[in-house]
Amino acid sequence: MRVLIAGWPSFPDGEATAGDVASMHHVAESLWQHGISSDCAWSPNFRPDGAALDDLSPGDYTHLVFVCGPAHGRQVERLHSRFPECRRLAVGVTVIDPDDPAVIGFHAVFPRDGADSAPSRDLTVPLAPPARPVFGVVTAPAQPEYGARRRHDEVHRALYGWLSATDCAPLPLDTRLDPANWRHCSTVDQFVALVDRTDLVVTTRLHGLVFALARGVPALAVDPVAGGGKVTAQAAAWHWPVVTADALLADPAVLDGASGWCLSALGRAAARTRADGGGSPLIPALLDDLLAGAGCAPRS
Repeated sequence: MRVLIAGWPSFPDGEATAGDVASMHHVAESLWQHGISSDCAWSPNFRPDGAALDDLSPGDYTHLVFVCGPAHGRQVERLHSRFPECRRLAVGVTVIDPDDPAVIGFHAVFPRDGADSAPSRDLTVPLAPPARPVFGVVTAPAQPEYGARRRHDEVHRALYGWLSATDCAPLPLDTRLDPANWRHCSTVDQFVALVDRTDLVVTTRLHGLVFALARGVPALAVDPVAGGGKVTAQAAAWHWPVVTADALLADPAVLDGASGWCLSALGRAAARTRADGGGSPLIPALLDDLLAGAGCAPRS
């Protein structure tokens, strides 16, 4: 017995969602625990190095198991003609129309919901994956004020490529506040709540660095300005390391070492120490000037 596991993430024109992929993994793990060999078919758009439906030989499999999503549409229907000799099963699917050719083509269907069945828990449970670090990502805008020293496009291209290849849970963060747009935080406190839920803040923006360290969260700070701009200056004020634009563009692997240190016990402890370092000395300087201008005695 050899089983091919397919789902909507298997189709080149399909969609790979976390729920569908988790369900396929769950089925594969369950089969493995019972000594049943299986392969998962993946869209080349999702996993270019995975097994693609068009490259697989139907004769290599005794069973086809279609997992999750709606049992509906031409993509699903084509599986029946593509694997005619396999026993074809559908599990954890939504059956909208029991008479749909996509449904009828299966030898057996074990739905999660449908007109003729009681709802069942989806196949994404149970899940017990190892924890992955949450990377909050805060990037700077164009910042034309830096003129020819701007390296934003190249730096962000390299940074995003590194993030895509890194085993983390990326969380885009935007420091812009907008009470009229639910995609943005409305208050500073809401933004801080997001930062608090990250393990690391990856940022090319000054305030990404500041919010992270002020909350004791390590910051992987990258300065997108050649020769150093305000991110480098602020990192110096916090006595915190920064990755320069030149270093990143010369070797993106520098981010591996930087993130490794940030996530280490040493990096985490260093971030907590920065959070306990007090506020900005600019406020006392401002107060002294205001008091002197008003003819008041200086602060004691």
